[in-house]
Amino acid sequence: MRKLFLEDRILRSVEKPARYIGGEMNAVVKDRDSVSVRYCMCFPDVYEIGMSHLGIQIIYDQLNRRADTWCERVYSPWPDLHKIMKEENIPLFALESQEEIRKFDFLGFTLQYELCYTNVLQILDLAQIPFMAKDRDDSFPLIIGGGPCTYNPEPLADFFDLFYIGDSEVSLDELIDLYRDMKADGCGKSAFLRAASKLPGVYVPSLYAVEYGEDGTICSFEPIFEDVPKTVRKQTCMDFENAPYPEKPVIPYLKATQDRITLEIMRGCIRGCRFCQAGMLYRPLRQKPIEQLKKEADIMITGSGHEEISLSSLSSSDYTELPELLDYLITNFRTKSVNITLPSLRIDNFSLDVMSRLQDVRKSSLTFAPEAGTQRLRDVINKGLTEEDIMNGSGMAFRGGWNKVKLYFMLGLPTEQDDDRKGIAHLAQAVADNYYEIPKDKRNGKCEITVSTSFFVPKPFTPFQWAPMFRAEDYISFARTVKSEIRSMKNQRSIRYNWHDADGTVLEGVFARGDRRLSAAILYAYEHGAMYDAWTDFFDINKWNEAFDMTGIDIDFYNLRERDTQEILPWDFIDIGVTKQFMIREWKLAKEEKVTPNCRQKCSGCGARSFGGGVCFEGQN
Repeated sequence: MRKLFLEDRILRSVEKPARYIGGEMNAVVKDRDSVSVRYCMCFPDVYEIGMSHLGIQIIYDQLNRRADTWCERVYSPWPDLHKIMKEENIPLFALESQEEIRKFDFLGFTLQYELCYTNVLQILDLAQIPFMAKDRDDSFPLIIGGGPCTYNPEPLADFFDLFYIGDSEVSLDELIDLYRDMKADGCGKSAFLRAASKLPGVYVPSLYAVEYGEDGTICSFEPIFEDVPKTVRKQTCMDFENAPYPEKPVIPYLKATQDRITLEIMRGCIRGCRFCQAGMLYRPLRQKPIEQLKKEADIMITGSGHEEISLSSLSSSDYTELPELLDYLITNFRTKSVNITLPSLRIDNFSLDVMSRLQDVRKSSLTFAPEAGTQRLRDVINKGLTEEDIMNGSGMAFRGGWNKVKLYFMLGLPTEQDDDRKGIAHLAQAVADNYYEIPKDKRNGKCEITVSTSFFVPKPFTPFQWAPMFRAEDYISFARTVKSEIRSMKNQRSIRYNWHDADGTVLEGVFARGDRRLSAAILYAYEHGAMYDAWTDFFDINKWNEAFDMTGIDIDFYNLRERDTQEILPWDFIDIGVTKQFMIREWKLAKEEKVTPNCRQKCSGCGARSFGGGVCFEGQN
């Protein structure tokens, strides 16, 4: 019988109590006495967002296929329950067993976004686990991190015992095997961590020492033992066809942010956009065979009851067998009232024939991402998109019956000037004019163009990792320039404009390229009320400014300066396959406003050939 930590009176007093009770369709429940390893997947955000995350579903399925392991889940409690748990000393518990997560062997955090870092501490706090790794003895679970933020894990290094860097399908089972065997032999945490550090893709922060120079930059980053590797190589699943995939995903009681089946059709990207971290991290591009995708779609729809399938990849329109796949999905699922959605479209690869066949697609808007308002700046960022592509693609959509288009851009890009910002307004105007060139009797109502701008954040392992950022007031000024220019347009009533939060961007930039010294600020901010920083309703920049002041952190050091390409970066110990020499070359080409062809046009020598597969070996030179 499960022990339910939350009494009825508590469940009745909190918003959406279904977040905490477990028992969802396809949730895995095992006999705890029959397993050797207890692993809890921790998502540092609210249940509805975490339940939409494909990575958690993959790892949950992968680990629960093991007879010796039980993988459970926990998500960040909403502030109403957080308050009650603190006041009544209720320890945080896993959904499946309702047991305290501090009694597990592993707590595995998915680190998706820098502004969720205080929620990592929230989970540790509510679980009644010491924040700092050095303060946790063998009675506490091992704290392990994975996901895109682990490609610079240093701001969180003091809180974690280890990080797994790369695709879980490759070496995570080997890590669990090692722990199971060493646990059976009575080995303690320190011995396990020393042994784990030798496994591919595993980084143990406590086994590395960092020294800083007088100017604040890193002057050395070295392992403290000779048998600990100097570099940690990203783990890349090249046998993508046979990788485990959740046939029966857990179905939430509540409507999740993305309430649908996710069909992962590719990993990686051929495009080489210089701002895009994912496009570099997940090289080389790997396509899943179409017959495998058909099989997975059939199984998951049967096993889930969902009424929508979303095709997942960084650039779905680059999947070479997309028309055949869509033909199959539409033909086989139309009678079952299953809708097909196709995100990650490139406007230059837009296929009206394909899109017009998707169910209910004309009821929504089409989304395209030109990213920059002028051709010069699109060349700088290597977007590989011309204004002719944009006009042709939007024109096809308008003539096909669409009248709503969302256009995404970034502000604060390297070399950006006022003309580039004003160019966003002019490009939106050109798209609107494109619509009104269609004869009135053939239009589908009024044209609606929504322009959204985020603020550029340089990320590790991109050619722009050396680029400077701006202060929050500068970003707001950039956005006002765009807004003012849009208001001057003749068809401005067809154009709506919104922009991202500037203070949150600055904070994201600090952590994206930060080092271990930031952990003190993260801890201070959490202890003084910072939590759910990714949510506008809760984010308070004043708490962070106080945290940086009290811990002696100068955020301008992390954001405003352009880094020298010879500087030791906090993440330089990680090998993602794409070489630093390639990144430096791309950084120089960006300043020269030169474009690099995509991987199907010509090999750019990025280094991803070393993985032995993917698009690199399709014969392009």
